[in-house]
This record gives sequence, structure tokens and C-alpha cells, in this order.
Amino acid sequence: MAGKSTIKTRNTIQTQLKPSLQAVSSGEQLAASESGPAQATEGNPATDITALKLELLTSLKDDIAGIIKKEFQDALGPALSPIRADLQAVQAQLAANKVATDATLATLTSTVGDMETVLTECTGDITSMKDTIEHLTATVTKLEKKCEDLESRSRRNNIRIIGVPEGPDTSSIAAVASLLKKALALENEPRLDLSHRTLQPKPKPGERPRAIVCKLHYYSDCVDILRRARERKQMKVGDMALSIFPDHTASVARARAAFNDVRRQLRGIEGARYGLLHPARLRITYKGVEKEFTSADVARGYVQTLSSGCVVDEMDFSGMELDEALRKFQAHIRVQGEAQKVERLIEAFR
Repeated sequence: MAGKSTIKTRNTIQTQLKPSLQAVSSGEQLAASESGPAQATEGNPATDITALKLELLTSLKDDIAGIIKKEFQDALGPALSPIRADLQAVQAQLAANKVATDATLATLTSTVGDMETVLTECTGDITSMKDTIEHLTATVTKLEKKCEDLESRSRRNNIRIIGVPEGPDTSSIAAVASLLKKALALENEPRLDLSHRTLQPKPKPGERPRAIVCKLHYYSDCVDILRRARERKQMKVGDMALSIFPDHTASVARARAAFNDVRRQLRGIEGARYGLLHPARLRITYKGVEKEFTSADVARGYVQTLSSGCVVDEMDFSGMELDEALRKFQAHIRVQGEAQKVERLIEAFR
């Protein structure tokens, strides 16, 4: 291929050189015939040769560029055709994907706009519902307190009798009235409106019997029976050991039972008087100071301080060194955490 290209190039150059040489020779002959021998000797052969060289170089560059371009096209054309086809396919696929993406984006934009509108409406609804719920919660709380108060008032004349064995007619009005007269040494049988066992499954033989709930007709009789029951604490009627308590609602009973441990501690403090008021308020009187508590934890903390004070008042520290006195005091401390403080105090004085 290189040999053919060289021959072709030479032929082309010779073809282009011949007209040029002919033109130059004919021009020279014309100039010689017109100007004569004097003007022919005045021409510049170097300038003509330079122009001829430039023309030849330009023509040669164009021919070489055309030959190289054609050879590149012939050599790379078959290899570039599949690549060109693949690029066109990729371009078409990208165009299709762009159309689909634009459609999806438009749909999402519309959906987001709709969601923003709906969420704005929902926010307003939630705010309104929140206000309504707060109002309803306050109303329900108020109604619960009213219902609790009404239920407590309806149980005002009720008492609970514990310890009566299960059996037929053991919870009838006549049987309970007679039992109360015997147990509390009453002059007359109290007048009862209702009497029944608690609404629990009947116990099996050997299990603890259910309590009897009875409603007295007169509130004064209820107060008198509960007072006598507190004074006697536990009553004996035949082989039965009876206990009588007020009939409270479940929530009130739980709240009052939370003070049982505190009341047990108060019994061991000399000079402390206490009482459990309705519905669940513990009143403590100690050395002329009266306090009321609705929280069992707060009452327990106060009683523990009273216990520590009583111990200190009863202890004799005369003739003792500080270390010895603190050790003795530490052994009788009942308040949680105070013993550790005394221990640190002893270490500080060493």
C-alpha cells in the first residue's frame, strides 16, 4: 500500500510540475521576445524558485492529508461502526429514561403537594383534637371524682364483717343482726336494710370465708358499731373470731392501706397520736404539732425523723467521749442513709 501511495504521489507531483514548468518557460520566452536581451538579464530566478517551492509544499500537504484521512477511514471504519451503533442505542435509552424520570418526578411533585395540603389540614385537626382531649380528660377526671364521692356516700352506712364461716342463711339480715347484737353486746338488734356476701367465687372447704357486707338503716347505728369494734379490736362469738371494718371503695381502700406501715411505726412512738381521716388522710399529732399527709411516702419520712428524735431523747450520753457517743447513736438510727453520715462524721473526728 505504501508503494502504491508513493507512486501516486510522484505522479501527482510530476503532473503538477509539468504545467508549472511549461508556464515558466513560456513566460520566459514571452518576456524575452518582448523585452529583449536587456530585460531578461534583469529578472530574479531565486524569487521564482521560492514561490514554486511553497506551491509544491502546499499541494503535497493537501495530498498527504487526504491520503492519511482515507487510510484512517478505511482502517477504523469497520471498528467504529459498532461503537457508533452502541452509542446511538445508549443515547436513545437515556432519552427514554429521561422522559420516564421526568414523568415520575412530575407525579411525585404533585403527590408531595397533595400531601402538604393534607398534612396542613391534619395539623389543624390534631390541634383541635388535642384541645378536645384535654377538655374531655379534665371532664372525665371530674366525673371520676364525683362517681367516687357518690359511691363512697352510698357506702356510708355499710360495714364489713370478716370471719363468719360460709353456710346457708349465715349472711341473712336476721342472722347478721343477731350476730352483731351478740358480738358487740348491743341492747337491741340493729336495723339492717341489706346483707350479703362479697361478690367473689364461693371458697372451697378450708379456705378463708368471704366477707359479709351489710347496710344499716341508721347512720348512728353504723358509727356506734364501728366505734365498739375499734375498742374491742377482735370479737369472739362462739368459735368465731370476728372483725368489723368500714366498707370503702376499692380505690379508697388501697389508699388507706398504703398507710398501714406508717401507722404500725407510730404505735411504737410514745406521745404520738394519729388518725386516718376520710377518704385517705393521715393526721399525726406529736408534742403539740399536728400534720396531715395524703402521701404514704412523705408520712413515712416524717415518722422516721420522729423515731430518731425519740431515740436521742431516751439515750444517755453522759461521761462518754464523742466517738463513743456517736457510735452509740449510730447503732439506734432508723432513718435510711443517716447511719452512713454518722460514720463519715466519726472518721472526720479521728
